Amino acid sequence: MNLTFLGTGAGRPTKARNVTSMALSLPGPTNLFWLFDAGEGTQHRLLGSKLKLNKLERIFITHLHGDHLFGLPGLLSSRTYFEGSVPLSIWGPPGIRAYLEAVFEHSGTRLEYEPEIIEISEAGLIAEDDRFTVETAELDHRLPSFGFRITEKPLPGQLNLEKLKELGVPPGPLYGRLKKGEDITLSSGKTVRSADVTGKPVHGRIVTILGDTSPCDSAIRLAQDADLVVHEATFAAGMEEKAAAYGHSTVLQAAQVAASSNAKRLAVTHFSSRYDDEAVAKLVEDAQTIFQNTVAAYDLLELNIPRTADQS
Repeated sequence: MNLTFLGTGAGRPTKARNVTSMALSLPGPTNLFWLFDAGEGTQHRLLGSKLKLNKLERIFITHLHGDHLFGLPGLLSSRTYFEGSVPLSIWGPPGIRAYLEAVFEHSGTRLEYEPEIIEISEAGLIAEDDRFTVETAELDHRLPSFGFRITEKPLPGQLNLEKLKELGVPPGPLYGRLKKGEDITLSSGKTVRSADVTGKPVHGRIVTILGDTSPCDSAIRLAQDADLVVHEATFAAGMEEKAAAYGHSTVLQAAQVAASSNAKRLAVTHFSSRYDDEAVAKLVEDAQTIFQNTVAAYDLLELNIPRTADQS
């Protein structure tokens, strides 16, 4: 599982940073990915990555400010020209449906596919499949703004092939049942317990992606024990009053969220255009005084999110 940053600036693009978007590449051979926000120019940044629009399965829009949204209509339109596209679902705050319908109606744009559009009405579980759950909660911003917690379901431990052979379990479907956690009964009448022939399960990974926000309890809840938290850091330390006035956070406030939630790693993003690369490096140094494992996102940065074995 990887997270690729497609835009890491706040408000407006600069030569170095596009406005907000990031893509979560899912594990497995399918090359599917989910997109979080789609600021203007997102599809241009995608062209510089390994990601293909026909593999885009879900889009999550945190809020309806233009630097998180204005790239969405063009991206959806371009996706029409990619063959073999998977079905697409779009989640966003109330108003996302009306926005897209108006853009397509007045521009005469016609999609050759029909995305499912789901408007988020309340906090909680909003999506689940056989591998992942997605939970959301509203944050503290000038417009309704949401954060997302993506949780990978645990994977079963590896089968102990030597022990299976000793117990006389024949290779085949019985192996699959044991790996799923089922106990089995052999033709001899002997019962083989799954727990006795499988290793420790592998933790599912947790990724928390937060929209624009001032510090709030919802951010901490969504980030609890996450392997990776993505938090805006629009302003430097000492600018808390200005950050609060615009519904944003300083880099130290982002670090405090990560520390309070027992997260493993923090990526700060959504930097004001007033900060060049040298200034951003200083922001990260400041954040590391509170939360050591902090990195600054930059456009086309790709972060790997590894699995960890269950130590319980």
